Amino acid sequence: MVSAAEKDTVRVWRNARLATLNESLPGLGIVEDGAIAVRDGRIAFVGPEADLPAEFSAAETVDCEGRWITPGLIDCHTHLVHAGDRAHEFELRLAGASYEEIARAGGGIVSSVKALRAASEDDLVRQTLPRLDALIAEGVTTVELKSGYGLDTENELKSLRAARRIAEQRDVTVRTTFLGAHALPPEMNGDKAAYIDKVIGEMLPAIAAEGLADAVDGFCEGIAFSPGEMAKVFDAAKRFGLPVKLHADQLSNLNGAALAASYGALSADHLEYTDDAGAAAMAQAGTVAVILPGAFYFIRETKKPPVELFRKHGVKMAVATDSNPGTSPLTSLLLTMNMAATLFGMTVTECIAGTTREAARALGLVDEVGTLEAGKWADFVLWDIGRPAELVYRMGFNPMFARIRSGH
Repeated sequence: MVSAAEKDTVRVWRNARLATLNESLPGLGIVEDGAIAVRDGRIAFVGPEADLPAEFSAAETVDCEGRWITPGLIDCHTHLVHAGDRAHEFELRLAGASYEEIARAGGGIVSSVKALRAASEDDLVRQTLPRLDALIAEGVTTVELKSGYGLDTENELKSLRAARRIAEQRDVTVRTTFLGAHALPPEMNGDKAAYIDKVIGEMLPAIAAEGLADAVDGFCEGIAFSPGEMAKVFDAAKRFGLPVKLHADQLSNLNGAALAASYGALSADHLEYTDDAGAAAMAQAGTVAVILPGAFYFIRETKKPPVELFRKHGVKMAVATDSNPGTSPLTSLLLTMNMAATLFGMTVTECIAGTTREAARALGLVDEVGTLEAGKWADFVLWDIGRPAELVYRMGFNPMFARIRSGH
């Protein structure tokens, strides 16, 4: 993450108010009159400026003029790599069609599959970059990119190669997720078992051989794949040493949250229909609940995720855009935080932690990013705000002053 020319560079950001998200501190881990010292792209010191060690006295200094600093924002669930859009389906939904009806009529995910298969890898990179740029402009320093619109070996590989290329073209950390078990492609003629066999026996080995995926995901739902089918995919993922996550309990309760927890999944995502047993299982497994208010809002769902259950059991909660062409064409993590608070009653602390520390946990990166702590990568954002609540309170307003990644 740090070039040779930048090695041994030491910088200090001083005169700042810090929301460290350090779990050893209450709430947001606030440090007034704070400073951050960075060496070789990593945080060397964070705390009260009065405690700054003398070894940093000669370092290059940035006066933050009292601004707030948070960890870099993390969007831990996106489908940014896609071709075209599904504005027509939006019109259909406005006319009364349901998500399930559109999907069963050949729309939904399958329509995005057709568009992606027709696009080149260069096309995918070109179309994805503006969506990613919108996130970066709001302080995102780490983002997850899923496949899942290819649904055959050639096109899933194409998607993940595009995602890896995007990581080379922008100053952002990218985690890639193989989502082959997203929907059934039309050429399988309804044969889910045969398709899952292809995911396990053909796609996953090819992707693992190229090192293109950091995790494996799936869509466990009546219109997608059953818990038994997802268990087969997860068993295969484990054989390749890949962590798993799951789109679970979005439209019905198939006990997807409990299934994800039984495999020690990094996260279970959506979760509108998760029950007490599922929440308890997630808590015991350390599986993060990824809350996705964009999809809830966009497809006009009425069943809210059980935030109170997650609090009761101590389940960690992340918040993400779920940016995708069909059910959440959202590229603002700041707006997503407002939605999580307004629609689901999440607190300011939960929303900010959900897009920093807990989002990092949902990607298996909490030891590297997500909080302002010595030893972690120096990914952080300076904000022109009077208090952290402004990041959640405002809609359509971006108060970012500067975005720092790896200390630059």
